[in-house]
Amino acid sequence: MLKTQISTSAFADTKPHYNILDGLRGVAAITVVCFHIFEAFATSHLDQRINHGYLAVDFFFMLSGFVVGYAYDDRWGKMSTKDFLKRRMIRLHPMVVIGALIGGIMFYTQGCPVWDISKVTIVGLFLATFLNMLLFPAAPGIEIRGLGEMFPLNGPSWSLFFEYIGNILYALFIRKFSTTVLALLVFAAGCGLTGFAVWYGDICVGYSLTGTEFTGGFFRLLFSFSAGLLLSRVFKPIQLKGAFWICTFAIVVLLSIPRIGGAGHLWMNGLYDAMCCLLFFPLLVYLGASGTSTGPYTTRICKFLGDISYPLYMVHYPFIYLYYAWVKNENLTFRESLPGAVGVVAGSIVLAYICLKVYDIPVRRYLTNRFLKPKNG
Repeated sequence: MLKTQISTSAFADTKPHYNILDGLRGVAAITVVCFHIFEAFATSHLDQRINHGYLAVDFFFMLSGFVVGYAYDDRWGKMSTKDFLKRRMIRLHPMVVIGALIGGIMFYTQGCPVWDISKVTIVGLFLATFLNMLLFPAAPGIEIRGLGEMFPLNGPSWSLFFEYIGNILYALFIRKFSTTVLALLVFAAGCGLTGFAVWYGDICVGYSLTGTEFTGGFFRLLFSFSAGLLLSRVFKPIQLKGAFWICTFAIVVLLSIPRIGGAGHLWMNGLYDAMCCLLFFPLLVYLGASGTSTGPYTTRICKFLGDISYPLYMVHYPFIYLYYAWVKNENLTFRESLPGAVGVVAGSIVLAYICLKVYDIPVRRYLTNRFLKPKNG
């Protein structure tokens, strides 16, 4: 019916996946890579191409909440908090490790005027790599790239840091909430997210431990993850053909919309960001979960995109640093750097697939057999 396949990444007792949602996650991940490509040519958030690509993270958080609620809400009589957290770490952490290692290996190839790597010692690099592998954030002013990132070797790890927070909150507290209390939490978090977005002008935040960045990142996680959980509880599917292609088009459009309001009306863009999170993304998750694949071609696309989505998100950014440095060092236009941009996107997809098959699946299979009780797969 709706849930027609088991993901390549699944545990033995995993419920069938919503294959269209898996495909949409892959579409959003590719859009994120393209968004990061254009960072090399932006002077600020105001002129960034694929301007709202950062909202893909909020879509990821909502998908995560929906999938976690669907997969685990009815298991708590047979599964402990410890087992749940072990499952989530086995699912997520191997790619955190490989992303940090790739970032560490490539670090000395990424020098440019925007960040000075010449003074970074081998010991400092090893320490930064080790901390990133543990998902332990670096404080502003002491991280090795000098941009204030929590994870300067692989920037997107910040969202995994918040994903872990969401999973811990779910395991300890949120799973025990009634649907009414959960709805109140979603409402309160939505008000907080909207207020922050309108005040700040966008929600392209969360990558740093500064007060504003961390507060914004926490609101992004708390609303979207909780909204996904709530949606999983109240979800009643409708009949919808072509859901994958409809939702794919909508995601690409929503994430590519140019900046709204400009520097003089920051609140307008913040309101757009809030509307995407509060209205459009829940609708897309609902439609994607309701839809069915229209044929084997779409099913294969969704499966491939779903399989590579998380590895792609976690391995592409070291190559963005390299591309950024190349563009800045050579003072290139986008047209001049287009072959390199295409190479980063295509190469990241290929690398993600290789990491999935050669590293991620075997490592998680080993960890599952080693650390999960037989009754839990």
